Amino acid sequence: MGSSAQDKLLSGIRKWFGNLTPSEIYRFTLLGLIFACILGAYWTLKPLKDAIFMSMVGAKQYIPWAKILSLIVFFPSVIGYSKLIDRLSRYKMIYLLSSFYGLIIIGFGFLFLDPQIGLANTTTDAGRLIGWAWYVIVELYGSLMVALFWGFATDVTSANAARAGFPFVVMIGQLGSVLLPQFLTLVSSPEKFGTSAYLVIATGFLILCTIICTYIFSSKIPKAQLHGYKAAETVQSTSAKAGFFKGLKLLFSQPYLLGILSIVGIYEIIVTIFDFNFKTMVEASIAQEWKRTLYLNDYAFWVNITALICLILGAGNIQKWLGVTRTLVIMPCIIAVIVGLFYFYPVISVVWYIMVGAKAFNFALNSPTIKQLYIPTSHDVKYKSQAWIETFGARASKAAGSGINMLQGPLENMLGLTAGFGVFVTITTLLSYGLLTCWLLVAVFLGSRYTAAVKENKVVC
Repeated sequence: MGSSAQDKLLSGIRKWFGNLTPSEIYRFTLLGLIFACILGAYWTLKPLKDAIFMSMVGAKQYIPWAKILSLIVFFPSVIGYSKLIDRLSRYKMIYLLSSFYGLIIIGFGFLFLDPQIGLANTTTDAGRLIGWAWYVIVELYGSLMVALFWGFATDVTSANAARAGFPFVVMIGQLGSVLLPQFLTLVSSPEKFGTSAYLVIATGFLILCTIICTYIFSSKIPKAQLHGYKAAETVQSTSAKAGFFKGLKLLFSQPYLLGILSIVGIYEIIVTIFDFNFKTMVEASIAQEWKRTLYLNDYAFWVNITALICLILGAGNIQKWLGVTRTLVIMPCIIAVIVGLFYFYPVISVVWYIMVGAKAFNFALNSPTIKQLYIPTSHDVKYKSQAWIETFGARASKAAGSGINMLQGPLENMLGLTAGFGVFVTITTLLSYGLLTCWLLVAVFLGSRYTAAVKENKVVC
């Protein structure tokens, strides 16, 4: 690339994301490529998770139970993850988890090709254990890999650099989540082969590409540039190595971390209610597994393209303009509008837009801001407490949302389909607005604590 073209590119990045140095742009670009592989695989697996589970086990009756099963499996998984964090370097952790998930997803792909236990068998049955295992492993991947990435990213980034750099990383990640699922779907063509099994296998190989991107980052970025929040580094160097329950103990003893858990959890509870209704509507409308996969792929594409457009149009700059506190307050206001739409228009065409909006605004605006809250924290919080929040905490919230969703069936049996569904929507709307009020108060608390800690160069916890 010529020097003038390179200068224009750097100037454009600085215009939209802040005054990053060339070395910071290079570092955040490589971080973004790692994130693109993780998100690209996740957003390919997410619609596959639901479509395959619907085709093997069924949706309306069993998705809430699948989320509860995921919660049960997450507890020992996070304990094992926390123990590995104490023993392995951050690079080795990424290599290990990427290898594990990549190979196991490829293995699932070959199982799905089997005519007896695979996708060719179109009989839905709760006894098809491979469907349950598939659902749980994809849930594990989405939580642990994303938590590991952000633990790593916040560990090597200062607060000032993160303010401009994290939205840039998220934008590259969103590019990956838009382009990579489309590419994998094109080359493995569920419509052509009549099965999604080859798409599953291709996604496993994409997960393995995370190893390559991480190796490039580790070999190209000097160690001198991998310094995060100074006060946190001091705490890390002077503290004794903690056991694997340290992150959980910190989580329940620190109001700051309980606040982060609250805003993550409230979002997940409300969106789980929307998601359940959306997936049951999809199951009722589309019969064939590969058609469901393509429909949900289309939904995932529009979630990510909307988030990407928001970032390109300057959503990442909102935090610089308004500050962390006001930015945290925006998301519950958006969700409040979405809840109102669901109350007045609970039909699939509207729920599709509700889900796209809720997910896209979370990825473009809310998630990068929440990740920044971990910067003025210790190493144990970044890796262990964050893992508990992003995995067990988020899954517990989804399980709580699933418990609420289980009310729909009894209400419909008692009052009839139409009246029962109407009562269910009313109950969930009132509950959602109560939770959103709590979210607003917690957002103000977190923003003020973060701002004070960064200003004084202190560690919150």
